[in-house]
Amino acid sequence: MALANQVMHKPVNALATLNTDENTFRVLQETLYPGSTDQEVAMILGYCKARKIDPILKPVHLVPMSVKTDKTDSTGKAIYERKNVIMPGIGLYRIDASRSGQYAGVDEPQFGEDVKEEFVTKDKQGKVTSKLSVTFPKWCKVTVRKLLPNGEIALFTAKEYWKENYASKSKWDDTPNDMWCKRSYGQLAKCAEAQALRKAFPDVVGNEYTKEEMEGKNFHHEDVAPAKTNRTFDQPAEPKKETVSAAPVEPHEIGKDLMDISWAGTVDELQEIYTSAYKYWMNLKNRENMNKVVEAKDKRKLELESETINPETGEIK
Repeated sequence: MALANQVMHKPVNALATLNTDENTFRVLQETLYPGSTDQEVAMILGYCKARKIDPILKPVHLVPMSVKTDKTDSTGKAIYERKNVIMPGIGLYRIDASRSGQYAGVDEPQFGEDVKEEFVTKDKQGKVTSKLSVTFPKWCKVTVRKLLPNGEIALFTAKEYWKENYASKSKWDDTPNDMWCKRSYGQLAKCAEAQALRKAFPDVVGNEYTKEEMEGKNFHHEDVAPAKTNRTFDQPAEPKKETVSAAPVEPHEIGKDLMDISWAGTVDELQEIYTSAYKYWMNLKNRENMNKVVEAKDKRKLELESETINPETGEIK
């Protein structure tokens, strides 16, 4: 984080250290990673520099995660705070494999039989509010081909199951989110390909999960290896009603609030994130940030209601 602070206070020296210029820095911050802070852009540049990859290709992504802190609330429960963590995309895996000189291509994904399942949505009290029938492939298998030193081609196959990979709408709702409903085959194929590339090129792509595998899931990042769980936008547990003092409120950053709002996958999730952010800035009597939060919420709500999400990339058209 020291390098990030240099970007803020000594831009010329810091930008030279990151082997970039101010124009590139602003393109990243305002176009490719809108709403990102100087520290986050500095981390992206540092990551890309270490991996020797052009950051303009957007090989990595900022994925919001729930990170456990060393603080506890009045009930003794751990307090979590939202942070944006850099994660590689499937595109970076493909680039690294190609650069190795041993990448011999990937076979077309193979899918298992279709499964039709009814998902039930319940409110916080456990009452059923809606039902949704979803058809999805039971599994997907992808094979990556690797050229060995002796000239032979080795096959590395990964088989991933839809039920073990899909992202749900929220921590209270097991129904698949919009992306996993619309692109049940495409999303699962990316997860299987990422796993196959990790098996074929462990010394090149590493063992970190990709953005495609983790986006929309709950991820508690602690001092252990990451594990797939359920959802990204998880909040600290609410204090029990009988407690006298409320849990301390974690400080917000307007950039993160606006990014979280812009990434909300459902109207309910949008309302939850918006309410938390608006109340925080209202308590501080910061009308400028209150207005920014309202504008971001209204924009995202229109996007969700008009279904203008690109089904191929998950981005707004």
